[in-house]
Amino acid sequence: MNRTTRALTATLATLAAVGAAGLGTPGTATAQPQPQTQQVLFVGNNWDGTVTVVTQDAGLARLGTLNVVPDLDERLAEIKRDPIRWAYFLSIRELIGEGHDQFVDDMYTTPDGEILVVSRPSLADVVGIDTATGELLWRFAVDGQRSDHMALSPDGEEVAVSASTANTVHRLDVRTGEETGSFTAGDQPHENIYISGGDKIVNASIGTVYTALDAPWLDWTKGTRHVQITDRDTGEVIERINMRDKLAEAGYPDMSSSVRPMAFSPDERYLYFQVSFFHGFAEYDRETGTITRVAELPVADAIQDMPREDYLLDSAHHGIAMNGDGTALCVAGTMSDYATVVDRETLEPKSLVTTGTKPYWATRSGDGELCFVSWSGTDSVSAISYATGEEVGTAAVGDHPQRMRVGALPTDWTSPTP
Repeated sequence: MNRTTRALTATLATLAAVGAAGLGTPGTATAQPQPQTQQVLFVGNNWDGTVTVVTQDAGLARLGTLNVVPDLDERLAEIKRDPIRWAYFLSIRELIGEGHDQFVDDMYTTPDGEILVVSRPSLADVVGIDTATGELLWRFAVDGQRSDHMALSPDGEEVAVSASTANTVHRLDVRTGEETGSFTAGDQPHENIYISGGDKIVNASIGTVYTALDAPWLDWTKGTRHVQITDRDTGEVIERINMRDKLAEAGYPDMSSSVRPMAFSPDERYLYFQVSFFHGFAEYDRETGTITRVAELPVADAIQDMPREDYLLDSAHHGIAMNGDGTALCVAGTMSDYATVVDRETLEPKSLVTTGTKPYWATRSGDGELCFVSWSGTDSVSAISYATGEEVGTAAVGDHPQRMRVGALPTDWTSPTP
């Protein structure tokens, strides 16, 4: 699909969804609700291989569960027959999964809510799951040995998924799983975001975060990392940005090049991003090409003197999401066990929410009023008000929740998993 056709399709989809919540800002694309659908929150339970479905409001009422590894026995048998795949499978378990297999990383739905698209790191693939029956509809094996973060295009037609060990980002049709394109990224590509109405894809590569070579002077051993902007249709690299260099120019030397979660301002001029080992985030002005501000957020007493080698996969903070009107950011303070809402104008945090441990993702509600934070250490999810910074709801979910996405389901949906 070319840009003109895509723009027309996006316009018609927007008109059809007038009055529906969740039109979103860059980086928070959700499948736009269609007639007879409802918006819900999907919570990926990484170690379970399940997705918990809850209402995307303060109530966080549990609606059901989807098993996203219905083919697990077949996949494991396949992996064990290949010595190289088996070695990588065990390495992912020990080096990244904290002794657990990683069965669900990211997920999005088709606009009609009939298919849930899931990346499964340990199985090195992306699958389409029938939300009504729980059956596997399609499977795409990524290049290399591990799949990671995804993004949904604004038109709801494709996902971009990072293939970690292959330094590749695949673009997949959400209904068929067929590859529609791909491009090369930096070492260990991670987060993806569609911008410019879906014409461009932003990818951040994080390098080998699982090594113990964590001193600032050894940052180069983590690999080649950058924020890369790529043309969606052609795969042409438009720009590569080394944020370590940009931070050094702004007076913050010896910071990591590994950009973790990101969020764009509504006009896409400003990029807010987290980097390895840093308790806070930076603001990057795309127009001037400079770091304009850095938010240094609280550090828990228990980790003030913690060696970098003890940080979880180099993460100090891992999770950032902007509210609907672009006035506040919700941040997951992973190593300090808190979540907080930060005023965008002052970069001052509101009260710290500390009802769980090891928060590992933040995403906003469809109406932009709430931030959902996953507590991977205590298997729960919180709803936090952007307006007050206070927790307004909580719910228990599955084992080790990480990524969460707002998506669609049919209004008469019932869970296929007891």
